[in-house]
Amino acid sequence: MPDPVGDVRDVVAGWAGRPLTFTRITGGLSHHVARIDSADGERWILRVLDPRITEAGLGIPLDQEIANTVAAAAAGVGPRVVHVLPGALVLEYVEGVTLDVPAVAARIEEVAAACRRLHAGPRFGNDFSIFRTLRDYLARCRAHDLALPAGFEDVLPLAYEVEAALARRPLPSVPCHNDLICGNLIATGDGVRIVDYQLSGNNDPCFELGDIAAEAGFDPGQVVRLTRAYFGGDEHVPRVRLNLIMANLTWTLWFVVHQGLVRSGAMPGFDYSAEAAGKFAQAVRDLGDPSFGRLLDGVRKPRTG
Repeated sequence: MPDPVGDVRDVVAGWAGRPLTFTRITGGLSHHVARIDSADGERWILRVLDPRITEAGLGIPLDQEIANTVAAAAAGVGPRVVHVLPGALVLEYVEGVTLDVPAVAARIEEVAAACRRLHAGPRFGNDFSIFRTLRDYLARCRAHDLALPAGFEDVLPLAYEVEAALARRPLPSVPCHNDLICGNLIATGDGVRIVDYQLSGNNDPCFELGDIAAEAGFDPGQVVRLTRAYFGGDEHVPRVRLNLIMANLTWTLWFVVHQGLVRSGAMPGFDYSAEAAGKFAQAVRDLGDPSFGRLLDGVRKPRTG
């Protein structure tokens, strides 16, 4: 199998004009990432973008991802873009600790502050909707005869009910990351930084919070804490919890499409099918919870203030 990092090694070395050491970084599910170390102690991140990800609808176009990464850096939360290569980025190496599930739970206020910085920054050049993404993934699954998790079609009416409820009183869109798995959050001495803008676009800020909560496995109390840290109150808790459900439901199909159309990626051996099953189980659990109807009512009622 070709090594995408190796393919650009000489180009990067030519740009830097010095001997470099490349160390592959595992953890990314789509694109290919390596740390670059120079003999004089400088360090960067090389991000090689796989065009198959965009072709399969699993990420935004590469030129848009580059532009959004530049905008996020201007907001003070994303890594600085050092150099742009054909199909690849050389990025600032963010010194810090990559967060995991317990660390995100322990740093809720810092994570919310990082989101506010990103959301207050320059707008991105594209928009993102989790409902549009769900429909796109469904269409790709049907077009390529990819097997959906058993019972997936049965819960779609509930997803569309969530869409209608949220659309009654939409929030202004802001530049969102839209894929805040724990590993995309890095704690530094100056707060939390956010990396990897593969799915970025202007969106409802409550989706950003709901996605964080979904990826970190937050319970309802933690969702309240995250919402308060971002908004300063509880009014949008139902909206965040409904977006948590939609994140798990839609990312179920992200893994189905990746498994079916890309088949290999930056993490060979990763069990995409198991990940899809786990996310779908969480979505079904929350859709069947007695509180689901109250969440819908909560976003339908007039906002206060």
